[in-house]
Amino acid sequence: MTGAAFRATIGAPRLPAQAAVFLDIDGTLVHLADRPDAVRIDAPLRVLLERLQAATAGALALISGRSIADIDALFAPSRFALAGQHGTERRSADGSLHFHAPLVERLRGPAAELRQVALAHEGLLLEEKGASLALHYRNAPAAAGLVEREVRRVVGELGDGFELQAGKFVFEVKPSGKDKGTAIAEFMAEAPFAGRTPVFVGDDLTDELGFDLVNRIGGESVKVGAGPTRARWRLDDADAVRRWLAGAGETAREEPAGRRAK
Repeated sequence: MTGAAFRATIGAPRLPAQAAVFLDIDGTLVHLADRPDAVRIDAPLRVLLERLQAATAGALALISGRSIADIDALFAPSRFALAGQHGTERRSADGSLHFHAPLVERLRGPAAELRQVALAHEGLLLEEKGASLALHYRNAPAAAGLVEREVRRVVGELGDGFELQAGKFVFEVKPSGKDKGTAIAEFMAEAPFAGRTPVFVGDDLTDELGFDLVNRIGGESVKVGAGPTRARWRLDDADAVRRWLAGAGETAREEPAGRRAK
């Protein structure tokens, strides 16, 4: 992680009266699962997000490593502004879609290579998202070094246009130049997010670039779980995030409160 880590305040801020809310999904709104396809979104969470979406006049977006299609399937029938594949694809609040330069064809060969790696090592899982590839080792933590070497090799072979992205028990091949920070910046340049105070909540290494962006433009950043971070606030887990979101609308105009992490 580049840059200086903050001494995050335990707790979360009160939402500003004019907040733009950005939320990671896995590890933030829901607990992490052994496999991405094992995650389920319950009706109370959908209702909670719909209420917050209404309270912010539509200025709520989900920012995830998942694809837009995957996120829509998870949250159906609810529909939100989204950034998928770490900002490689994005759907604005008005429904318009924005995609990174089409590089999918260049991933066909690398996908086949990493598929073979996953098949040869029990516990590995390759997630093929379209414009990115994610090799998961949550069920085989001893294979971390192997996974990193194989993904780094693939990124090197692809050359310009792709980069390695590390996460919790995963290494990814993704298009370079787009990340969660650029996704939030793009949302903040358009309605209904423009002119509002951004609040971003996330749990993983991939969220740190989003924290950086939000901090620079005077917003609030919230890290979920343990570990060094550049976020200014910290919540314990997905359950704590839900409790905070449930009361966020009611306390939007109150002063922030919390105690410093030790």
